[in-house]
Amino acid sequence: MSASKVASALKSLLPAELPPSLQSRSGSLYSVLSRYPKDGVGQRVHQTRWSMKNIADSYWLVTRTKLKSEGQHGKVWGKLVWKGKEVNAQETRIPGGLKYTWKQGASRGKPQAIEEAVVPPTPAQASS
Repeated sequence: MSASKVASALKSLLPAELPPSLQSRSGSLYSVLSRYPKDGVGQRVHQTRWSMKNIADSYWLVTRTKLKSEGQHGKVWGKLVWKGKEVNAQETRIPGGLKYTWKQGASRGKPQAIEEAVVPPTPAQASS
C-alpha cells in the first residue's frame, strides 16, 4: 500500500474537527462553563478583552454555578485573581456573564513587538 493511500485512509478515520465539547471556544460565560463537568466549578475563566488590553495573569476561579436554559443563562460565583494577586477571599457573583466574551484559562496579554532601537552612529564610529 502506498503512502498516499495510507494517508487518505487515515484522514477518513479522523474527524474533520474536534467535537464542540472539546473545542476551546470563547462565548458567554455560561456557554463556556457548560462544556465542563460540574458546570465548570474549579475552572479559571477570563474576559477576552483583558488580553486585548494587555492585562496578563488575571482570571476568575469559579466556585459555584447555577446554570439554566441548557447553559445559556444562569448565575456564577467565584474569586477574582487580578494580575496574579487574589483580590478577595470571599466568593462574589461574577458580573458580565452575557455582556462580554469569555474564554477558559488566565488572560495572557498581547505579545509586545521587540523594537530595535535605531541609534545613529557617533562621529568616531562613522569615520572608521
